[in-house]
Amino acid sequence: MTNDIPRSSGQIQFGVFFQGVNFGTIWSDETSGSQTDFESFRRIAQTAERGLFAGFFLGEGLRLREHLGALHHLDVAGRPDAQVQLAALAAVTRNIGLVATQNTTYNDPADLAHRLASLDLLSGGRAAWNIVTTDNAWTGENFRRGGYLDHADRYTHAAFVVETAKRIWDSFPDDAIAASATSASWADPGIAAPVSAEDAYFKVFARSRLPRSPQQHPVLFQAGDSADGRDFAARHADVIFSAHSEFEDATEFAADVRTRVVAAGRPADDLKIFPGAQIILGDTTAEAEEKARWVRRKQVTPQTALAYLEQIWGRDLSGFDAEGPLPDVEPAQEAAGATRGTLFHGTRPAQIIAQWRALSAERDFSIRELVIHLSAERGFVGSVTDVADELARYARHGIVDGFNITPYLVPTGLDDIVNKLVPALQERGVYPTEYAGTTLRENLGLRDPLTRRTRELSEARL
Repeated sequence: MTNDIPRSSGQIQFGVFFQGVNFGTIWSDETSGSQTDFESFRRIAQTAERGLFAGFFLGEGLRLREHLGALHHLDVAGRPDAQVQLAALAAVTRNIGLVATQNTTYNDPADLAHRLASLDLLSGGRAAWNIVTTDNAWTGENFRRGGYLDHADRYTHAAFVVETAKRIWDSFPDDAIAASATSASWADPGIAAPVSAEDAYFKVFARSRLPRSPQQHPVLFQAGDSADGRDFAARHADVIFSAHSEFEDATEFAADVRTRVVAAGRPADDLKIFPGAQIILGDTTAEAEEKARWVRRKQVTPQTALAYLEQIWGRDLSGFDAEGPLPDVEPAQEAAGATRGTLFHGTRPAQIIAQWRALSAERDFSIRELVIHLSAERGFVGSVTDVADELARYARHGIVDGFNITPYLVPTGLDDIVNKLVPALQERGVYPTEYAGTTLRENLGLRDPLTRRTRELSEARL
């Protein structure tokens, strides 16, 4: 593998992103398929691969969300375990990367390293790990570890888990396995040196049980957007999954993370940038805009809109009309909890409500219109020509390396993108016309893993 990769190829790539829990997937439409059957995931993964997508990306939901003291019933949930599902998809795909979101807080480092290495080896070098952290006690209770990780330690412990996993992966020598059937043993004695590591939460003593895959390590994704999250990605990740898809915002984000990457001692282009986006296409601009209105109203039903507000108010708002003005009552809580995820966790309801009331008064929003505005997926709406031209602008400026697309329908949500948009991008010369290699690392244009580069440099100096 070469380490001499230019900063910008003038191209973009796509990935497909399945959230672990969400209300963005339109499950109620007659064209929607099962949200849990393997057939749905097989079809969309194979559609993405036909469109030369770099990766199939799974979010996670570590606990069913709760709302006002009861299980929340409006969101799509029930995604199978990421590594189990991706292992199944590895058997029915050949090229697309398989990205598993796995939490550093609730996994044993040695066990997680082995499971990721297993997926990587069995898929022929197509596995990736999306590194996430959690510290809230509500999620922790599902693991009988409620609140055991201090908020300030999230990224410190995550770094320990990642570094330990990389040490385990590196501990199996490249030439350990016998080169021929006449060798005295299948592998050299003492092939894997033990790895010993310890922090405040885990003590590890482990040996690698597997040789490395053709890409050497699983590719590392990271999605933290705080300053600490960006610094963590700059030090450890190969790809950062961002929320910054609007052009000017994406430009500022790219400048910031590339500065951090250089400060971490890496080339500026060493961290690939993949914002999340939703793409809505029509034969004309007007048709696409009409479809986008339909999508957003199907995503945000009246019940969903009221439940969204109830996260902040902390009280039952079912007596209010979702097509009417914001509730004229005060919140019943001083801080929002974590039982519906991280979006509002720890925020001050009074401040948010004041902002929402001002925005609604300025734009004459109903409750539902406000929630549609607040929760609209970032992305692109237009004709195929419109969207292809806009994405070509991103590619030529080199501010992103690709987009992780969230389909609003399963399993047909990528059909128009693969059948219409991908050819239009290829005609503009800004999208691949074939997979670059057989591994995810090759297909993303990534250099060797950081630890392997450091080792090779050290050996070259001897």
